[in-house]
Order: sequence, then structure tokens, then C-alpha cells
Amino acid sequence: MTYHEAIHWLFSTQLFGIKLGLDGPRELLRRYLAYPARGVKVIHVAGTNGKGSTCAFIDAVARASGYRTGLFTSPHLIDYRERIKVAGAEISEEDCTRHLTELRELCESLETHPTFFEITLALAMRYFAEKECELIVLETGMGGRLDATTAVPADVAVITPIGLDHIQWLGDTIAAIAAEKAGIICAEKPVISAPQEPDAARVIAEQANEMRAPLTVVTEALCGYALSLIGTHQPWNAAVALAALHAAEIPLRYDAVQYGLSNTNWPGRFEVIQRSPHTMILDGAHNPHAANVLVETWQQQYPKQSATLIFSAVASKDVRGVLERLAPLACRILLCPVNSPRALSHAELLEAIPTGKSYVETHDSLEQAIAAAQTHEDPILIAGSLYLVGQARAHLLGNTYQPSAQ
Repeated sequence: MTYHEAIHWLFSTQLFGIKLGLDGPRELLRRYLAYPARGVKVIHVAGTNGKGSTCAFIDAVARASGYRTGLFTSPHLIDYRERIKVAGAEISEEDCTRHLTELRELCESLETHPTFFEITLALAMRYFAEKECELIVLETGMGGRLDATTAVPADVAVITPIGLDHIQWLGDTIAAIAAEKAGIICAEKPVISAPQEPDAARVIAEQANEMRAPLTVVTEALCGYALSLIGTHQPWNAAVALAALHAAEIPLRYDAVQYGLSNTNWPGRFEVIQRSPHTMILDGAHNPHAANVLVETWQQQYPKQSATLIFSAVASKDVRGVLERLAPLACRILLCPVNSPRALSHAELLEAIPTGKSYVETHDSLEQAIAAAQTHEDPILIAGSLYLVGQARAHLLGNTYQPSAQ
């Protein structure tokens, strides 16, 4: 297969949907010889918000400390290969094609066809083994207890702040969702937790106690270091990341930590792109907790300015809850569809607009919304969905966008 044929086949497997469970991923990892070798350390990160930033901090500091790292994250913003990185570099098209060709043949021999996410995990883990990674950082796709990434034995479990999201899969209470996230905790292996709501903290503590896993709760944000990622929450993510590296027994020097934290790259999270004379801010705030953090960061960075908000969302999200928090920032709201089979219609988006917000426009495409926003001088905030952010980022940077449902 060519690279484009391989990617087309892989994306076609999204028709198999999302399957929570570990039997399938374990079988695929076993058959594809994709389990990590003895001595390779694995840090597994779950949570509702801050997972990606925390993973990025862990990866950057470990690389600055001389470790060869493998980083697995999802979803991608623009290009599928963003999901799989070794030493900070995306997997090549050639390596991606080679592995997907082998995986396609293997998948056809299995009784139950693996999902898009399971295939991607197996590809990543085998690639990390080929590249002799010394530390692997895994971000869960959804939940934790039954997420495919949990099939990989971890040395450290990390749980970032937990909120209500994916409730149709994980439960409709903080305690229920926390139980799913805490499912990544391994017997007698360290656990690092960000500060949590009381119900989540209790569940995490109970699970850690049952698994005889030493639990460390980060109680202070990191101070004294320059961070490349913008946001009031990022010093907390950085503190969690350093605690995870300590738990993994990665030796850390001040200069390496400073370099790693100040050179961490994680696009789409309060990312500022200047398109003179306009300032564009991209943030994938897709649940109320993330929206609250975005509001705090906006007020810190632009205390006296309103935004032109370009907004879209996909089904199953608490769109009303997100808009209730973001709308006060906006002098105008521009709604547009996102390139996803789960995209909400104009009518569904309009229903979620808070009462009393009068200046709302609908546009048939993101490109039209951006053009309309640029007729005003206010900073432009693009938020509501990571899929929207990825699409916007591709448009602004002139890249080809690979839409994905997962």
C-alpha cells in the first residue's frame, strides 16, 4: 500500500466504532509483538482535562534529561502522524505505511476486527520498540479502566483533573467517571493525582489503597520555572508531570527541567497565532471544566478585551454548559459546522446559546466564519471542539487536514 492507501484503510476502520475492553487490545499487542521490553518505563496518563499538556511536559523534560521517549496521544489536530512521536519527531510516512500494511494483514486474520484506536496503539507500541525508546508516555483515549492503553503495563499512573465528559460511556457523576479513570492504577505502582473534587479524590484514594499503590496528590502548582504553554492551569500540569517523572525514577537536573518546560510544544491549547492585524487564539475547550480554564486564562492574558468567538461542537458534549461559560467573553458569536460526522447543526448550536446573547451569526463553513471575524478588530477565539481547532489550524497554516471521528 502507499501511505495514502494505508491511511484510507485505517480511517475506514472507524466504522467499527469505539469498543471499551482489554481483551482485543491485549491480543493485538501480543500478536504484533508490541508490548514494551523489560526495563522500558511506561507512564500512563488519564483524566478529563490536561492529559495532553501533562504528557507533553513529561515527554519534553524526559528528552531534555537525555531519555529517548515515545509519546502516544489522541486525537490529532491536523495529521494522523501527530499521535505517534519518538524523541519529539512524528512517525514518518514510510514507517507508518509499513506498519499499517502489516497490521491490515494481521487484522484480517483475527476473529474480531480491531478498532481504529486499537490499531493505532499497536502501531505506536511496535514502533517505540523498534526505535528502542527508554520511556513511553501513553495518553488514554477515553476513560481508563477499559481503554485500550490500559492493556500496556504501566510503571506510573497519572490522573489529571476529572470532570463530566463522555457521560454516555463513563457515567453521569464525578464519582462514576473517577472510578473509570482510576482503573489505570496498577498493583503496587506509584499513582500521581492532580487536585480533584472530593468525590473523585475519594474514589482515587480507595482504588490506590485497594491496589496497594502509593498515592501522591500534587498540592502546589509549580513555581520558579518558565513555561512555554499558556494558561493558569499549566503550572499545575507541569507540577504533575515532574511528580510523575520522579515516581518513574527519572533523574532530573534543574537545567534540563527548565529547558524541557520552556520548550514544550502542545498546539491547540490557548495557542496564539498572529495573522496581522488579527490575533487568533485556538483552544479545544470542549467541556465545562475546560471552558472555565479557558475563561481564566483569557482574563489573565486579555483582561480588558472581548473576543469574537468562532464556535462549533459535536454531539454528546455539554454544549450549553460550555457556551454559558464562554459567551460572557464574546462581543459576538459566530457558529459554523465542524468537519465531523458527529457535527451539530446550526439549529442545535443556536439552541445552546445562553438567553440574552443577541449578536450571533451562523456560517456555512469555518472559512466563512474566519473571514467574517476578520472584519472586526477584536481578538478571535476559536473554541468548542478539538476537531474545529485542528481544522482551523490547518487552514491558518496552509496544511492539509485529515478529519477523524476518533
